[in-house]
Amino acid sequence: MAVEAGFGVRPDPAPRLTLVSGPSRGGKSRWAEHLAVLSGLTVIYLATGPLLPDDHAWQERLRRHRERRPYEWTCREVGGALAAGLGSLQEGQLGLVDSLGTWVAAHLDREQAEWQRCCQELSEAITACRAPLVIVCEETGWGVVPPTAAGSSFRDRLGALQEHLQHHSDAAWLVLQGRALDLQALGVPVPPAA
Repeated sequence: MAVEAGFGVRPDPAPRLTLVSGPSRGGKSRWAEHLAVLSGLTVIYLATGPLLPDDHAWQERLRRHRERRPYEWTCREVGGALAAGLGSLQEGQLGLVDSLGTWVAAHLDREQAEWQRCCQELSEAITACRAPLVIVCEETGWGVVPPTAAGSSFRDRLGALQEHLQHHSDAAWLVLQGRALDLQALGVPVPPAA
């Protein structure tokens, strides 16, 4: 990665897998979009969230995301079928996945063995993908213990999946308070569990 004065980070070339994580409203989607623009590739935006046409707050959030994105980007509403969406990407494109958390939520009701198969399918799709990827990931559980079993399951599954993907990523960013921190440059890998 190189830094361009006044513009931020310019990939040389676009990393195969970039993770962009952070808390809600910290700027992670905007940073991921910035990295996608800097790649110079044709951006395919893979939306994993539900459509929820009756949820006005969700619709407003989707509207703001759409208005912020360049008009030439293609958006594909893949929902929980992210692996298939990754399989449709071609060389010369960049896949921007927003977000890993909504993909996890789409599969939250699966039993553990089925969940493991979903994660394996996603991991294989990421490895086989012909386009570089930027994946937006939510950070959850920063000091708050979820009061429900579903909340705990979401936190644990998302955290474990992020750590797994981090081991395969070429770049990783933590975005909070409108600032992006390069985790590859600043961080040290945590030793695996015994």
